[in-house]
Amino acid sequence: MRPATGLLVGQTATVDALTWIAVGSLVVWGWLLLGQGFFWRTDVRLPRGGTRVDPGARVDPGARANPGGEPVVPCEDPADLAIEECWPPVAIVVPARDEAAVLPVSLPSLLAQDYPGPAEIFLVDDGSTDDTGKLARELADEHGGLPLTVDSPGEPPRGWTGKLWAVRHGMTLAEARPDMEYLLLTDADIAHEPDSLRELVRAARGSGLDLVSQMARLRVATAWERLIVPAFVYFFAQLYPFRWVNRAGARTAAAAGGCVLLRREAAERAKVPDVVRHAVIDDVALARAVKRSGGRIWLGLADRVDSVRPYPRLGELWRMVSRSAYAQLRHNPLLLVATVAGLALVYLVPPVALCAGLPAGRPALWAAGAAAWALMAVTYVPMLRYYRQTLWLAPLLPLTALLYLLMTVDSAVRHYQGRGAAWKGRTYARPGAAP
Repeated sequence: MRPATGLLVGQTATVDALTWIAVGSLVVWGWLLLGQGFFWRTDVRLPRGGTRVDPGARVDPGARANPGGEPVVPCEDPADLAIEECWPPVAIVVPARDEAAVLPVSLPSLLAQDYPGPAEIFLVDDGSTDDTGKLARELADEHGGLPLTVDSPGEPPRGWTGKLWAVRHGMTLAEARPDMEYLLLTDADIAHEPDSLRELVRAARGSGLDLVSQMARLRVATAWERLIVPAFVYFFAQLYPFRWVNRAGARTAAAAGGCVLLRREAAERAKVPDVVRHAVIDDVALARAVKRSGGRIWLGLADRVDSVRPYPRLGELWRMVSRSAYAQLRHNPLLLVATVAGLALVYLVPPVALCAGLPAGRPALWAAGAAAWALMAVTYVPMLRYYRQTLWLAPLLPLTALLYLLMTVDSAVRHYQGRGAAWKGRTYARPGAAP
């Protein structure tokens, strides 16, 4: 009888340990629900224009009229946007590398921007091999609209990522227009509604913001996209709660690289993109630089901006995540271990506790697991609604989290194999290895 008793005690101790772990997971979900900046809510949308600039906010000097009565831009008061001449000039910078597949959808949307002020597009061809630059010129000739300049800076110097080298070249081209007040940095796969630029500028002017970024609505068409893409935005918001990003005194800073409206003076003050030239996760690095230099930033979900890049298969989604996941952890093995453990505790323990507790007749174990799983699913529902997906995907979030866990581990493996941070034929070293 003693061996059986010892076995029973061992099983009880194991179940008790699982119960405490499940309770810990439930406590974490209580914190995530209420204490992590309400990251799960999807109501952080572009500020409406027309509000006054805060008294302490920076505004460019200007006047409504010069001595001769002619309007002068930029105007000082955001309310002056009612005057057509007061809309500030904008340079739209589009870095593009082998983007011929998506340009026919995205570039015409930029050319067709209904913007009351002066705007010009600078598409920077970053060493494409698919005639991206030629196609861009043909689309401009076909559709008309905003003026387009296509240029190429050549291969990036050591220590620069290709995208940021292209952005720098585009900003240099824009500097030839000294009156340019704003830069719209947008990726080649991003399509904009006709009023997108106007609303971005209205929000920046009306709220006294130096950087306004919208997370484009990613394509969700295939089964794998439905399973993984909404969770990508959900996890990003959990890591960088938008409300914390938008709080002037908070340390949290982030942006979505597909759509960033940046005040030119703020870019110069923050010394971007040079100061973040080696960053693989360049949007977050750029936002941090602007916020550290005293700029006001805003990040939210988009209603007028969409990514048209398809990720129809798991392999393509896997590469999208794994190429930068370990860079997000600063190539730190300890952070990797902590991240894997955290993902397991938060997302994998609840279903395991429920499935283990029910057949074992342990109500505390399965109840804690069920409650944590329910909270998880409830917080995921708003993102699924934003992406217009079935709510039956909410209980599958643990499966999606497991995939992201494996992608993160794979990202670290690729890094140590010398294949990390690979994108379109280029592989980037971690920042410490670059000059």
